[in-house]
This record gives sequence, C-alpha cells and structure tokens, in this order.
Amino acid sequence: MRYLVWILRLVVFVVVLMFALKNTGPVDVNFFADHVVTGVPLIVVMLSVFVLGVVLGLLIAAPSIMRRRREANKLRRDVARLEDKLKYPNVPGEAVAPETVAPLAPL
Repeated sequence: MRYLVWILRLVVFVVVLMFALKNTGPVDVNFFADHVVTGVPLIVVMLSVFVLGVVLGLLIAAPSIMRRRREANKLRRDVARLEDKLKYPNVPGEAVAPETVAPLAPL
C-alpha cells in the first residue's frame, strides 16, 4: 500500500510539473485601482493563488480543529481519571469529615 501511495504521488507530481512547464507564458495581472503588473509567468500567478487558498482554508478551519483537540484532550483526561478510579476503588479521592459519614446523635 505504501508503494502505491508513492507511485500516485509521483504521477501527480509529474502531471503538475508538465502543467507548470506548459503555462510559463507571461500574463498581465490587474489589481484594484488600475494597478497592473506585466510580464508575470502564469504558473507564478497560479501557484500564488493556490497557496493563498490553502492558507485561507486553514485559517477558516483552525477554530474547529482547535475545539476538537481541546475536547479530545478533555476526554482523554476523563478516561484516565476513570481508569484510575477503577484501579484504586478503595482510595478516597478527598478527605471526608467524620460528621458527614455518621452524624453525632443529639444530646
């Protein structure tokens, strides 16, 4: 399976490389306020837009990812605490005052 993944990665790399080599022609990039950059290779523009899309996608997904990590860590702590409670059932977790166990009889 590992070899199949590497072969697939190699095929995708070669396809992207061939696509990049075919799209090296210069293009004009128009920005807002009539600002124009001339003679930029098309592959540079495409790569820049791709990287910008990846960064924006990660920024949008970051809060969800962090929330899931926090929840997973909390659940791991809960599982560890409950496993310890199962291992050592007779060990009290906190000190109990004697009056709460058996209240004193009235005089």
